[in-house]
Amino acid sequence: MMKIIGAKGQIKNVDKFLKKIRQFSDENNLIIQTFNADLIYEKNHLITAVKHAKRAFKTNTNSTNSLEIEIMLYASGERQIKLAIPKMGVKIENSSFAFMILKNRGQIQNITIDSLLKQLSFCRNDDVLTGDKDKIINFGITEAEISTVSESKYGDLVLEKVALVDVIK
Repeated sequence: MMKIIGAKGQIKNVDKFLKKIRQFSDENNLIIQTFNADLIYEKNHLITAVKHAKRAFKTNTNSTNSLEIEIMLYASGERQIKLAIPKMGVKIENSSFAFMILKNRGQIQNITIDSLLKQLSFCRNDDVLTGDKDKIINFGITEAEISTVSESKYGDLVLEKVALVDVIK
């Protein structure tokens, strides 16, 4: 089961924030990855990254030993962790966040998501996952690339970058 949610909030200390996420993840038998939502072009962006990362583990073509980090690589469209984390990872100055939550067995209950957000002092806001031209520019897609498609296909440009991670391995 997978859930992707958006949220608004502030981080005072990234290390403490990530430690809270890891602790919550361990306590609830979940896999959680957090992203800068300013670069997430709708939920399908993360759904596709998760599918690619899982396939990489299944076919032994993964670059990392962690599904969370492998997802980060694909979501960022980068092949190197040193590029992916600064690009897509959370920073103190972020106020919009995307959470990808996976559970191997069973449903992810809304109460679990509410509990996570409460511990982080965040408010759920799925609107931060809405795609627009600014997001794809921030993601690293050039004006030349953007000009090749209609606005309805902007998300496809991001998905192409996700898929290209397999090619640049």
